[in-house]
Amino acid sequence: MKQFKTILKFELLGYFKNKIFVGVTIFLVALIALIMFFPRITPLFSNGKNNTSDRAVMLISLDTGLITDSAGAHTVESAQNMTDVFAPAFSDYDVRMTKGGLEDIKNEISSGKAKCAFVLHSLTSYTYYVENLSMSDNNTSIADNVLQSVYQINAMTQSGLSLAEAEKILQIPIEHTTESLGKDQIQNFFYTYIMIFALYMVILLYGQMVATNVASEKSSRAMELLITSAKPASMMFGKVIASCIAGLLQLVCVFGSAFLFFNLNKGEWGDNQIINSIFNMPFDLLIYMLLFFVLGFFMYAFMFGAIGSTASKLEDINTSVMPVTLLFIAGFMVVIMSMAEGNVDSALMKICSYLPFTSPMAMFTRIAMSTVPFYQIAISVAILLGSVIGVGILSAKIYRVGVLLYGTTPKIGAILKSVWKA
Repeated sequence: MKQFKTILKFELLGYFKNKIFVGVTIFLVALIALIMFFPRITPLFSNGKNNTSDRAVMLISLDTGLITDSAGAHTVESAQNMTDVFAPAFSDYDVRMTKGGLEDIKNEISSGKAKCAFVLHSLTSYTYYVENLSMSDNNTSIADNVLQSVYQINAMTQSGLSLAEAEKILQIPIEHTTESLGKDQIQNFFYTYIMIFALYMVILLYGQMVATNVASEKSSRAMELLITSAKPASMMFGKVIASCIAGLLQLVCVFGSAFLFFNLNKGEWGDNQIINSIFNMPFDLLIYMLLFFVLGFFMYAFMFGAIGSTASKLEDINTSVMPVTLLFIAGFMVVIMSMAEGNVDSALMKICSYLPFTSPMAMFTRIAMSTVPFYQIAISVAILLGSVIGVGILSAKIYRVGVLLYGTTPKIGAILKSVWKA
């Protein structure tokens, strides 16, 4: 135990003295502070005026002074009417009418003077011009709804209804309430995604650091001196637990500062649903996140440490840990794709919830975005905990044999044979 404490303390001090570790932590905290204080900072760069010229310009052009449908039956009486119709629907744009020709419109968009343009041929036909069509561009959908409403109102008024009656029919408000008996996936999506991504980054980063540190000590022959003064198991567990504590402290610094800065600027963010949902994580979910983080980290860190002990050269680490890395990435991709599809209770996700290599992410995602019976959570945690203990014991034995193997990287069969004999 004394050897373990000494190694643990030494490894922790190594992390805290590491300029990259400290620098990355400070950078992430500063970045979080910049994001959280953004609503307070932006007014400092403006003159306090709500200048509509700061908004992207949208051009509206008409083929003729009057707009008619394909049958020539329904009209909009003036070009200004179309600007008045489009402006409320596109509140993020500075909607302007233009009398320029098609080439003038294209030149304004290409030069950046205008973001986009609608050239209206009739109430049922238009051409949309934009420089680069974004995947999130839904302007045509909005324009379709606007023109469809105008067409319907014109048809009703020409059928004898007044303009007020036609607008009342089309704009009748629909009231609805939604009552979720389980989890609200939309509300929980953002903080679940952030936590899964943080778990992914920390496990890969610190797991590979464990493997690299072991291989570095071995390649420099320092391992031969260390192995005579400390038990291999103490060295293995000391390195892994130290890296886990360092990673956990880094996460606490980053997310703790984010929570602090958010509360300092909570009033500035107002009703921003995305930001508010991220910081409204239930306390029990935070406990589950810490539990699965620690167990998942130990699972992969033990494997990375054992693999690192078998590498004779530091250059061999990336190749050696590739199978474990690919296994972890595959689990991450399954979880992310299930979240994107909104189906976190698929058969594949349920299977992954019990596999110890994927359960830290899969089960946590199901808990956050679905209703999971407690017995399933207990089974998943029990399997994961038992696997961590088993992998830890096996990794310690591989570590004890691997640190003394030099030359060509040994085969898995040879390593297991040596472990069995030992």
